[in-house]
Amino acid sequence: MRKSILVFIDWFDPGFKAGGPIRSAVNFVRHLQHHYDVYVFTSDRDLGSSAPYDGVKTDTWIFYDGPAKVLYCSPGNLHWKYIREVINDINPDHIYLNSLFSKFFTIYPLLISRSVGWKSHVVLAPRGMLRKSALQYKSLKKKLYLRVFKWLSLHRHISFQATDDTEFNDIKKEFGDTVRVTQIPNFPAYVQAYPGSLPKKPGELSIIFVGRLHPIKNLHFLLERLRGLKGRALLTIVGSEENKAYVGQCRSLSASLPGNVRVKFEGEKPNHELPVIIAAHHVFCLPTQGENFGHAIFEGLSAGRPVIISDQTPWRELVAVKAGWDVSLTDSIGFERALQDMLDMEQVQYDEWSGAAWKYAHQFSTASDALSQYTLLFQ
Repeated sequence: MRKSILVFIDWFDPGFKAGGPIRSAVNFVRHLQHHYDVYVFTSDRDLGSSAPYDGVKTDTWIFYDGPAKVLYCSPGNLHWKYIREVINDINPDHIYLNSLFSKFFTIYPLLISRSVGWKSHVVLAPRGMLRKSALQYKSLKKKLYLRVFKWLSLHRHISFQATDDTEFNDIKKEFGDTVRVTQIPNFPAYVQAYPGSLPKKPGELSIIFVGRLHPIKNLHFLLERLRGLKGRALLTIVGSEENKAYVGQCRSLSASLPGNVRVKFEGEKPNHELPVIIAAHHVFCLPTQGENFGHAIFEGLSAGRPVIISDQTPWRELVAVKAGWDVSLTDSIGFERALQDMLDMEQVQYDEWSGAAWKYAHQFSTASDALSQYTLLFQ
């Protein structure tokens, strides 16, 4: 008899505004649904939306892309009693939480599991929320929450999943060396065939930025680095404008750039449209303050586009394989140099880097041992 996993996550496919966590959960479900009975409990609308998804049945289990089932919960049923009934009805072997601070999709499942004596094995994936760069926002509320979390000893009864060395160390630092932490990378998306290179003239460059317009994604840093470029550059920005003050700052910065640099704000786009959008640009840029995986970065590489990113992601030593650059955020000159190198590239060199970026993603995807590691976690 197959074991069951009940996944809790605030937003799930067809949502896309919450970014990477949704993609992590979708890849998780698609890889594990043929080995476990997988159930996903999520909300019936996207991040910040006041209306439910079109054409999606709510408050009932429906099949999702295979044998896995999803329950899109309406706001009226997001309460303790209903969530407890869902857990009791499924009676899962494992509960998998995809957030640290969510009221309905982490706190309630944890407290319900505690109230019944931890009948299910609970795994919590913090999704980068313990990074210093993430804890600096709404810091007082988060510190209080973590204090209560530890006072209730919740961390002593669950397992944590870290996706890289940084997250492993962050969990240990916050909850102590005795907590159970398993380090397993996120499932990568399937890498399609190489989409080909793009025409590339020296002195011309198209850049794509994909991410929430929030200080943690560091768009303002990228905009400042464009100021001194020698040549013509176009930056396309794709992402939800969740922080209005920050968006205003970035728009003002873009308006102050010299005439050889153009900036387009394209707003948010569904995940299924991103591969084509990314592939239409020469290079993917994301000077993020921290990613525990960076699905958009992986999509850039999968599209055969070199990336210029910060060193605060798992994607490192990229120059050595000609897949891009991972530059310290303290090295603004190094970031500008990487952009200028890309701008100056001619066709033959660009073709080489484009092919190398795709090869890097393809090799990562085929070499991933995530399935066997998750199988050990969910024994």
